[in-house]
Amino acid sequence: MKKTFYFIRHGQTDLNLQGIVQGRGVNSPLNDTGRKQAEAFYQAYKHVPFDKVYTSTLLRTHETVAAFVASGIPTEQLEGLDEISWGIYEGREQDESIMAGFKALVEQWRNNLLDVAVENGESPNALVKRQQEAMQYMLSQKGENTVLVCLHGRALRILLCHLTEMEVCQMDDFPHTNTALYIVEYENGKYNIVDHYNTKHLDDLEIDA
Repeated sequence: MKKTFYFIRHGQTDLNLQGIVQGRGVNSPLNDTGRKQAEAFYQAYKHVPFDKVYTSTLLRTHETVAAFVASGIPTEQLEGLDEISWGIYEGREQDESIMAGFKALVEQWRNNLLDVAVENGESPNALVKRQQEAMQYMLSQKGENTVLVCLHGRALRILLCHLTEMEVCQMDDFPHTNTALYIVEYENGKYNIVDHYNTKHLDDLEIDA
């Protein structure tokens, strides 16, 4: 069995722009820039014969791939594709205290302490578990040889690690930006990244950052 996954991060939201922590618990829509990014991605990849579109349960992923769904491609949302939960940080501005907390948290993750989480939040290992369930589900679907999967920044970094048998503590080695693309092929039980952090569709856009 061979499957090709097009993994993209959702388009920009106002909260991305304002430095507000989103995570799994904040369900914000795309802003104007995010909609332009989504349209640019659609124009660049509408020729790909996707058999299915998968999203997280959050609005920003649905809106990012809406043009593909409107063209008639079947779609399904999976909780396993939701962003990591940032617990008590969600909905808050990334002020000095939250940035210090993030820095300490990411440092622990880099040191392979992957069961550590923000208070009321989710650890990388907990996220890996639900991502693995989502991947097994997608692999089990017959007739879906080429799929588009829209998810979230931290979730994408963690997913790429365990799919390619990298240590999850190396998650920050994978860059991401809104609507950046990774193409991953699955064959003979192995995943292989064949297109790494492709943002060519954004070249002609003027992006507020």
